[in-house]
Amino acid sequence: MALILNGKNLAMAIREKIKTRVAALSTPPGLAVILVGSDPASHTYVALKKKACEQVGIRFEQHLYFATESEDTLIKKIQELNARPDVNGILVQLPLPTQNADRVIAAIDPLKDVDGFHPVNLENLEAGKPAIASAVALGILKLIGEAPHKTGSQAVIVSSPLFAQPLQILLREQNITATVVDPDAQDLAKTTRAADILIVAVGHPGLITGGMVKPGAVVIDVGTTRTDAGLKGDVDFPCVEPIAGAITPVPGGVGPMTVAMLLVNILKARDLQRS
Repeated sequence: MALILNGKNLAMAIREKIKTRVAALSTPPGLAVILVGSDPASHTYVALKKKACEQVGIRFEQHLYFATESEDTLIKKIQELNARPDVNGILVQLPLPTQNADRVIAAIDPLKDVDGFHPVNLENLEAGKPAIASAVALGILKLIGEAPHKTGSQAVIVSSPLFAQPLQILLREQNITATVVDPDAQDLAKTTRAADILIVAVGHPGLITGGMVKPGAVVIDVGTTRTDAGLKGDVDFPCVEPIAGAITPVPGGVGPMTVAMLLVNILKARDLQRS
């Protein structure tokens, strides 16, 4: 049976360290979240981030807008937040209902982009310069570090290129070569079976079955879809667990780690703003 990579326990340990660091600061860091529309999943994710901030002593503020709000209004608010020294991190909860996410995110000061999606942060990450990396990518890397894997491992990321970009860079720093494959690719199963590390972020419950996984592989399931049977990942867990060497559960795997690394990024952003 596979080693279960318990993101919940690992995240709790990280959050305790963050809490200690925040307590030692003269003023608490601040996170501002822009939430657009009424999507239940987005509201749930923001509530989890708010709770996590409150537990470690990070000041949290939320700016809520109707789904029909103009991009210009969102950008104006971001510019206000950019100018505020008490706001160290700005996060736009994605996906946006209809607004152009690239344009909105590009308005964020790169030093306050705690989600790590700003093009300047991606460019700096690629160039090996100081940058804020994607919180979900950092969380995935931490989980892979908990699993037995060899230097020089081959990774396959089943996702969009945008999601995979920061992850590929971070994996390369660990001497892990990553190939990105479209979930609709005809040879998907052949590609995933070659992976020592398989990362899946699609939002398609049960997409990856046992026959698509290399025996002993590290399987990281980023997908979370709310179904009548509860939250489901992109990996058919009962089918894949006996074959994999290590696997993340859904829930309790990547999700808690993403929130924990967001807190890490808020402190990193504060440090970068003061340097």
